[in-house]
Amino acid sequence: MFSRKLFTAAAAVAGLGLVLAGCAGTDDAGADPEALVLGLVPSQDVDQLVTDGDALADLLTEQLGIPVTAEITDNYAGLVVAMQTDQAQIGMFGPIGLVQAQDEAGAVPILQSVRYGDSVYVTQWFTNDPDTYCLTDIVTETDDDGVDYLYCNGTEEGNVGPLGEDALALVTQDETIAFVDEGSASGYYYPATQLGLLGLDINDLSGAFFAGGHPNAVRAVYDGDAVIGTSFNDARTSLAEETPDIGEKVVVFAHSTLIPNDGVAVSGTLSTEWQDKIADAFLAIADTEDGAAVLDAVYSIDGLVPADLEALENARAVYENFG
Repeated sequence: MFSRKLFTAAAAVAGLGLVLAGCAGTDDAGADPEALVLGLVPSQDVDQLVTDGDALADLLTEQLGIPVTAEITDNYAGLVVAMQTDQAQIGMFGPIGLVQAQDEAGAVPILQSVRYGDSVYVTQWFTNDPDTYCLTDIVTETDDDGVDYLYCNGTEEGNVGPLGEDALALVTQDETIAFVDEGSASGYYYPATQLGLLGLDINDLSGAFFAGGHPNAVRAVYDGDAVIGTSFNDARTSLAEETPDIGEKVVVFAHSTLIPNDGVAVSGTLSTEWQDKIADAFLAIADTEDGAAVLDAVYSIDGLVPADLEALENARAVYENFG
């Protein structure tokens, strides 16, 4: 059922009863695993994630001493189901996905990502219509590769939020909005919550759609398929090589409140010893030059720290209030 390299939630649900029936009554919970599956969700080109995911799985294999394979699900819902049906024992989730994996699959969050020295981030709202949504002067920042990125409404300050809410108040009920996917914290839950607090009916955003990945949301705004979009910050960099003007045509104009970073969860059926082994393996990988490069390639991860369960409770509140 867990096809190489794409697994859909619908396919899993179709066989869920059979799988659970096969697991019922087993008494080997916590037994040493003979192999493990690492589940990933695209936030970049799927083919590239397959390559990078395999590299991470190889490093985990070396650290753990048993085979680890990487599998790509089409969204967070699919990965939650894969954890629920024991088709994946390790999952790398966004914060809402971590909450869902805890609640629906009995998964245990063990680690959170660090980027730019921080374990929190923000939703980045961007637009191809800065005349409407930039209420301050546009600021240009140039990265080390000479690529220009445009910001307004104070969003150049980095992980600070909320910002640009006066501009978000200009969003209409029928504005074309490229969200990421329905399980994404920064790509949907947090930004949709912002719009709801500003008076919009988030169940009737007639121009909104799911682009199916953070780079896809950026691309939709770049291509003119949507006027505004959402992603983690700064997803524009993932498209800079193929579209060097991405940072100029797609202008960041608002931020959400702070969001706990994505992280790693493991199956609750694994013993605490193996849960700790997997956490230690990831930390050891992050502490090497090659491992750090692989983590950066997979999800732009700079480092890993123990999961902040209090921060995840805040994400759970957003998820539950969202309904």
